[in-house]
Amino acid sequence: MDFTEKTIKKDYKFNGEVISLRVDTVTTPSGNTATREIVEHPGGVCVVPLDKDGNVIMEWQYRRPFDMNVFEIPAGKLYKGEDPLECGKRELEEETGMCANTYIYLGKMLPTPGFCGEILHMYLALDLYEGKINRDEDEFMEIVRVPLSELVDKVLSGEIIDGKTALALMKVNEMKNRGLI
Repeated sequence: MDFTEKTIKKDYKFNGEVISLRVDTVTTPSGNTATREIVEHPGGVCVVPLDKDGNVIMEWQYRRPFDMNVFEIPAGKLYKGEDPLECGKRELEEETGMCANTYIYLGKMLPTPGFCGEILHMYLALDLYEGKINRDEDEFMEIVRVPLSELVDKVLSGEIIDGKTALALMKVNEMKNRGLI
């Protein structure tokens, strides 16, 4: 069965620097009319920086929507037309001061497909070396190195609740278990 909805109208309610909000009027597969609230987002990239000792470079960062610090891997927003790998390299160095000789694409994920058009590209960074931290002036975070096995335990226990971080860490752990890295 084809579940595609046909767009009748797009009504933009807000256009910001990072997101836009629109309300679509659609025809559903049954022929009924419905509305869909959609957040447009340029997408982003996240990176699992894994050092030679099996530690992942992680960030504690305050996240305003939840009014709490979140434990997560380095990540950032794509600029219009930017290559995801280049974005990942930029964000890794800007936030952690680290660079990598090897990047492995882990795929993409849809963080909230019910209302947001964001696509996140995930990478594993290996053969790390020192670069230079160059955070945005409104970015504040603590950088820590944590063994991958400990992070997997934190995902399974519910201590790590950031979706991109949980998925990327579990993918890297499975790749390690299968001898792919």
